[in-house]
Order: sequence, then structure tokens, then C-alpha cells
Amino acid sequence: MNNGALKIWPERGTNGEFFDRTFDTEGRFSQRYGYFEMEAKLPKGKGVWPAFWLLGYQDGRRPEIDILEAYPGGAAPWGAPGADGVPVPMMYAPVVWNDRDSQAGYAKVETPDMSAGFHRYGLKWEPDRMTFYFDGREVYSLQASISDPLFPIVDLWFGSASGDPDASTPTGESNAFEINYVKAWQFK
Repeated sequence: MNNGALKIWPERGTNGEFFDRTFDTEGRFSQRYGYFEMEAKLPKGKGVWPAFWLLGYQDGRRPEIDILEAYPGGAAPWGAPGADGVPVPMMYAPVVWNDRDSQAGYAKVETPDMSAGFHRYGLKWEPDRMTFYFDGREVYSLQASISDPLFPIVDLWFGSASGDPDASTPTGESNAFEINYVKAWQFK
């Protein structure tokens, strides 16, 4: 924590490999329906994979709502070289999974450089519709029904469409996934 913000940054373990970091509320907080929002500044670099999502384990099922998944090190338009040549995040994806192998919907949202400043990533989750927001503006909506309570997760992992981190991936606090807040509201 620094000035009230949670900072998660790329770091190597003693074995030289980058290691994933995950913060979740499993077993402490979950919610069905409502509005979920995070205000954050994303890290840059090859291999970084920041995410904000909701997850549940219900009777052998695994419903999931990805509010934000970004891949700065991925091929354009996921990322683009910044002024220093290090790839910056220029697109993110909201994704809805009814179960581990059953995707209900997916979108790609083009943005300005998300490592240059703070942005808000939101989800309005209703019984039969999910609407995603970027800085308060609707960017994607779909008919989908997940009725299980889900718990929030914020993480910084490495790999996937962002590629593998390497010596060019900035480490340390100056390249943090910086989160001002994560909030959840219930509908009346």
C-alpha cells in the first residue's frame, strides 16, 4: 500500500522467474448481481497480464466474469510500443464464462494507454444482462445469465496473450498495477 493505493508490480523470484500475485475475497465476500468497479492504472511490458474478475465454484461448475483482462505485450492492438519502446496496454477484454468451457460472450475494447493514468473498469450485472463500462461509458453489453454469487479477484499474472516476460519487462514499484479502489454495490 502506498498513499492509499494497492500496488502490485512485476518482480522476479529467487529462481529468476516472474511470479504471479493474486488478491481475492474467496470465503470472505461474494455477491450476486450489482455494480462492480475498479479504478486502476495498469503496468506495461512484455508478459504482464493484469486482471479484475469475479469467480465462483458452484456444484462442480466454475462461472466467471472477466471485467478486465489486458495483454500489453501482445500483438497489436493489445499493446503498442511506448515512447521508451516498452509495450503499453491499448486494449482490454471483458469476457463472460457460464462454466470453464462455456463462453457466453467476449469483446475487445480499444483504449488510450492504460499505463499512463487511472481509468475505471465497471460491470453492471443483472439477472439476464451484463453491461461493461470504461470510465463510465458503456463499451459492451450482452444477454447472459449467471445466478451464482461470485467473489472479486485482482491479479497480476504473466503470460497468455501478453507473451512471456523477459529482460525488457520493467520490474519494481515504478511499473505497478496500481489500484485506487475496488467497490461493489447491490441493487435495491
